[in-house]
Order: sequence, then structure tokens, then C-alpha cells
Amino acid sequence: MIALLRVTVLAFSSLVAALPNGFTYLATFAPQIRQDMRYATSNNFTGARVPGYDAPACILTVPAAKALAKVERLLLRHYLTLRVFDCYRPERAVHAFVAWSKRPSEIASKARYFPNVPKAKLFERGYIAENSSHSRGSTVDLTIDGLPMGTPFDFFDPLSRSDAPVPTQARANRIFLATLMERYGFKSYPAEWWHFTLAREPFPKRSFNFPVTAQR
Repeated sequence: MIALLRVTVLAFSSLVAALPNGFTYLATFAPQIRQDMRYATSNNFTGARVPGYDAPACILTVPAAKALAKVERLLLRHYLTLRVFDCYRPERAVHAFVAWSKRPSEIASKARYFPNVPKAKLFERGYIAENSSHSRGSTVDLTIDGLPMGTPFDFFDPLSRSDAPVPTQARANRIFLATLMERYGFKSYPAEWWHFTLAREPFPKRSFNFPVTAQR
């Protein structure tokens, strides 16, 4: 009887952890890509793990994961690799960002993430939004590991724009990254050099709220 209950619990756990149809773990298609999932840790602009990130795992729609794997294969030929910071983002995490932006006293991360923008203006200037393409599962925040890009990830500043006047090498690296991503079906977001969305995303009008869990 005990053995039967244990099997039942394990089966139920697997069911709970299963991803929705059309989603996958990036590691399934591109295990070489380095995953530096900031919102599953305190190493992000809020200073705390973000609700909805129960594990530091990159989850994407299957087409987005396959396309990103193609980018990675090309980079590996040049002894380079991608580093991802964020992939699918639950709706509850987006709501947490909005709530954080409305708490003026929480500014410990200002010097690192938004030194030149008042926190009260982050929402108004588009750095934080009520809706995110990440929640559709085909958007990814990333860089080419080890290459200077002029600003860190999630740096809320005009210098993070793709066409910002950053040093020449950083500018060239941004163009290189954008060119590769566009070659394999992604489109860039001009305000953030690290942000790309699959042009032909499978869920363009849907938003998801399932938690980010570890791959089993």
C-alpha cells in the first residue's frame, strides 16, 4: 500500500511539473548555452527572487528554443557561446515588477541598474511595463558570453538602446548579436540590446502564468 502511494505521489508530482503544450526547456535543445537566470536569484534590480521563478531554468516555446539552438551552434564554431538572463516570464513576475516600481523606498539597486533615471519614472519611460512579451514564451534576454556590450543586462538607461553611443567594440558586438538573432528568426527591441522575440511566435496573443520550475 505504501509503495502504491509513493508511486501515485511521484506521478502527481510529474504531472504538476509538466510544461504546457508547446513549451520546452532550452537545455533540451541547447545544453551548451549558459543560463544565468537573474530573476530566480536576488541578483536583479528588485534585490530579491521574483515570484514565479521557482528554479533558475530557461523555458521557451519549442520554436524559440530550436531557433536559439541554431544561433548557439553558429557561435560554437567561433568558440563563443550565448548566456541567457531571462526567458519565459510568468505573469505574476510581471505584476511583481510593477508593484516594485511603485514602492519609492526600495532603491538599493539604483546605482547599479538605474543611476540616471528616477525610480518613479521607470514605468513612464517604458523600462517596466504592465504586460511583457516574455509571458508569451518566445522572448529571451541574452548576450554573447564574455563580449563587452557597453552596459550590463537590465541597465535602465538610454545607453541600453541598440543604437546608443557606446564604445566601438561594444557597438560592434551589439550589431553582431542582433545580426545573428535576426538571421534565425528573432526581432530585436531597440530600447534593450539584450531583448529578442521570435518573429513568428506561436502564441502572439496569449500570456501564461505557470511557474518556472526545474527540469526533471
